[in-house]
Amino acid sequence: MSEHDWLADRFEENREHLRAVAFRILGSASEAEDAVQETWIRLSRSDADTIENLGGWLTTVVGRICLDMLRTRRGRPEQPIGDHSPVLEDAAVPDPELEALQADSVGLALLVVLETLTPAERLAFVLHDMFAVPFEEIAPILGKSPAAARQLASRARRRVQGTPEPPGTDAHRQKEIVTAFLAASRSGDFEALLELLDPDVVLRADEAVVARGAKAVVLGATAVAERFSGHAKAARLTLIDGLAGAVWSRHGEPQVAFDFTVVDGRITAIALLGNADYLADVHLVPLEP
Repeated sequence: MSEHDWLADRFEENREHLRAVAFRILGSASEAEDAVQETWIRLSRSDADTIENLGGWLTTVVGRICLDMLRTRRGRPEQPIGDHSPVLEDAAVPDPELEALQADSVGLALLVVLETLTPAERLAFVLHDMFAVPFEEIAPILGKSPAAARQLASRARRRVQGTPEPPGTDAHRQKEIVTAFLAASRSGDFEALLELLDPDVVLRADEAVVARGAKAVVLGATAVAERFSGHAKAARLTLIDGLAGAVWSRHGEPQVAFDFTVVDGRITAIALLGNADYLADVHLVPLEP
């Protein structure tokens, strides 16, 4: 048996695993197959003698390929990542293997939630939570530290275990509420702020924002309204992963994201997020200059 044939056999032993990884990351059987084929091409061009753990090497490579595909998909203005519906595309042609993959812990509902994650969140969550890949191995794929990879997976896990949007959230209505909140904040209209805030609203800041002098937690509509009245003049209305929020930038670089939770027409929570890894991975679309 030639070295090429031996390598091909070893790759075939890992093919189904790689296909499962790629499908869970990409949500599309056809794209998953493309990613697996590209992995084989890279393996055939590599020095296989230097690879100590072929299975781990292949998982890492297919992860990098899938991450690039997700980022390319997100970069297409005609097909934002949140509007990508690969399961419906693939469902047009019955595929027993695809059906088995979907039945095996990845149903349509989970794939829909995964579409709301950033590429980095999705990769970290799938590799760690579904395939037990250590964060030390995920970090180089993302170009981040293991701690940052762990944070991405944790944030993705919270969203997967909950819901992509709180009940009662409407994207258009949220934009109206956040726009009104920013206007009231800038003008110092305290009563208008109170009308927009739920009585039990919670304002939370992450460690990066706390380091700038903010309080970690502020509770209640009155306290939150006092915190924002006459402030937030530099924050600009921005879509944050598809939902209206705000971003404060310095020299064109995002410094703090204001993530709003709106339920039944009132703001129930505001998160001030300044973590550099989060700001690098979250999808921001400015709606104000």
